[in-house]
Amino acid sequence: MTSSLAFGLAELGWQVHVIASRQLYDDAGANLAGRESCRQVLVHRLWTTRFGRGRLVGRAIDYLSFYLSISGSLLRLARRGDVIVATTDPPLVSVLVWLATAITGATQVNWLQDVFPEVARVLGVIPPGSGHWLLVRLRNASLRNAAINVAVGNRMAAYLQRQGVPADRLTVIHNWADGAAIRPLSRPFNPLRVEWCLMDKFVVGYSGNLGRAHEFMTILRAAEALRNQSEIRFLFIGGGHHLALIEAETRRRGLTNVVIRPFQPAWRLKQSLAVPDVHLVSLQAALEGLVVPSKFYGIAAAGRPTIFVGDPSG
Repeated sequence: MTSSLAFGLAELGWQVHVIASRQLYDDAGANLAGRESCRQVLVHRLWTTRFGRGRLVGRAIDYLSFYLSISGSLLRLARRGDVIVATTDPPLVSVLVWLATAITGATQVNWLQDVFPEVARVLGVIPPGSGHWLLVRLRNASLRNAAINVAVGNRMAAYLQRQGVPADRLTVIHNWADGAAIRPLSRPFNPLRVEWCLMDKFVVGYSGNLGRAHEFMTILRAAEALRNQSEIRFLFIGGGHHLALIEAETRRRGLTNVVIRPFQPAWRLKQSLAVPDVHLVSLQAALEGLVVPSKFYGIAAAGRPTIFVGDPSG
């Protein structure tokens, strides 16, 4: 989503800088170039520790090192008249941007894909009594002092308004998919169906982050209930916290109808999203209003139906 926005703004004539780390999402050991021009966008990649996303403690240390690096970078790059778009990964980066804009005179826009620290509290990542209230107050202050806050869903915007963010500083802009890059693709023209031995199967697919916010036991129980239906396959494409659980449960239950594949490169997204005949989107009910599963938009662009596993009113 961030790449799409950055490239789109650059094509409209804006001078766009992106501040990121040198890691890849699924490869903490990657050592990407510290500075690179990519489709008219200047990318600044900062030093961080490299523990990766596998363990919470290591991930937290990576985030802290990125916060330290980004603070100096923002002060060095930002000027009065600039617009800084703060995302929500890493969490609470809007607080650092708020401080930077107060010093530099730049304008802050917050783009909330998730609402932290509430997500971490619901998932048990932040234990009770760990200063959650202070993090919420700092987050809310960074939202109130921004020019505008972009929420990706109506329930998220309503929640933020209840947190004290003025209505005139809130707007809802739904996520999207590139309809030119992702299009419906029929079975005979999809090489991945052949490569993954799924040509003659009805495929129920989950594509994307296998993260803590998502619920997978329902899906695994469905695969177990349909294990004797030889024409049906359950396909997981992606990685994340629950990948090990899905692999272990697949082995423990003897589910030969489950296929697991890693994240696919962007150029192959059109093919990978077209492999399933129906896609699954899941979200823990307690996270409604805090998280919006944006994978739905790519599924829609691929012309596939969606089964949602979560809150019936979500």
